[in-house]
Parts: sequence; structure tokens; C-alpha cells
Amino acid sequence: MNKGRLHSIETFGAVDGPGIRTVFFLQGCPARCAYCHNPDTWDPCGGREVDLDEIVSRAKRGKPYYGEDGGVTFSGGEPLLQGKFLFEAIKSLHAEGIGSAIDTSGTYFDEDSESAIAEADLVLLDIKHTDGTVFKELTGRGQESLFRLIEVVNRLGKPIWIRQVIVPGLNDTQAYIAALNDFLTDIEIIRKVELLGYHNMAESKYEKLGIEYKLKGLAPMSNEKLQALSELII
Repeated sequence: MNKGRLHSIETFGAVDGPGIRTVFFLQGCPARCAYCHNPDTWDPCGGREVDLDEIVSRAKRGKPYYGEDGGVTFSGGEPLLQGKFLFEAIKSLHAEGIGSAIDTSGTYFDEDSESAIAEADLVLLDIKHTDGTVFKELTGRGQESLFRLIEVVNRLGKPIWIRQVIVPGLNDTQAYIAALNDFLTDIEIIRKVELLGYHNMAESKYEKLGIEYKLKGLAPMSNEKLQALSELII
């Protein structure tokens, strides 16, 4: 598939994977995460159409800055929702000597998703919660796709970065970090585990879109407690 749907592009990104990166935020997501930063990416018909030529052209502009570690990250939304386009995009970038990462929530997975994962150099997995019941409450989705993703990543020997948002009153305890450590033992090649503090900066987006913000009024995570919990990651 030579065409996909794009929400936006970020240049000189420094947090969505190693090195300097161009980040393509693909449009569409089946999940409705309670603390999603980008609710405007949910609608699979939103954004705009984009083709492979534009992806490659925009990515090549940053190539002088990527160095050995940088490259492109496909985020969203949920990029695996556009698995065929994602596969072709990563393949085209590899032909130009540009590495690619996929930033996924693990809330969608099919055969095309597996092909895209196989072509990618790195997977960034945003863990929503280790407990299946809470996971569904937070996202509106079950963990079946998450477990399929983990099985495929292990089978293909793909390196993975783990990211976990820590939300006050939800998972900001030593007991949860212990559960997270246990959960991660099933993933074979973990390059990095990062705890991210919850913030409410996206609340205004929900107001503009007329969408209820489920965590309205919740204070951001304190940096001190986040650091203390980070030190418990094995």
C-alpha cells in the first residue's frame, strides 16, 4: 500500500527513540486511553493522505543529523493500524539507509502489523497497565494484541524500549513497579525501561474536541516520586 493517513510530523525529535529522529504521527487509533495526549489522532479518517514519496522525502531532510543512532519513528495514534503502509514506508526508508522504530501501545495487532514489526529496527512499547482488567478500563481494549505483539517481538529477536506512564493514584506504588518488573521478564531483548510522569497538558485538546477528559482535575505526577519509583526498575 503506497498511501496512508498522517496526523503530523515532528522534526529533530529527541525522546521517541535513540538519537535525533523525524517522527511521523500516523492517524487512527482503536484505543481510547484515559490519558492519551493526542485524541485528535483517534479518527482513522482524520488527518490527511500521505504517500511513500513524501515520507521518504521528509525523512531524508534529517538524514545529516541522524548519525549512527537516529532515524525515523512512526507513532500515532496507533501506527500498527496502518500495517501495510507502515511496512512499505519502513522498507523504503531502509533502501535510503535510514533506520526506523515503531512506537505502539500494543492495542492492535494483525498480520500486517507483524510484517511491519519484522521490517523495523526497534519497537517502543507503551505499557498501559500490567493488569488485564485495569488495562481494559484505561484503554477500552483487551490485552490480546499486546501479548501477540510480545510473542512476535521475541520470536523475531527485535530490541524493544519499554515506556510506562505513572499516574497518581493508579500505578504510583512500589507494588505496581514490582508487578511491572515481573511482567517484563517475558520480554527477551529490552534495551531500555523508562517511567514517564503523567501530566494534564492535553486537557485543552479534549475541551476543543468536545470529548470528556476522564482524569480531569488530576494533578501531575511529582518528579521526586517518579525518580524514586524509577530506581526500583530492575
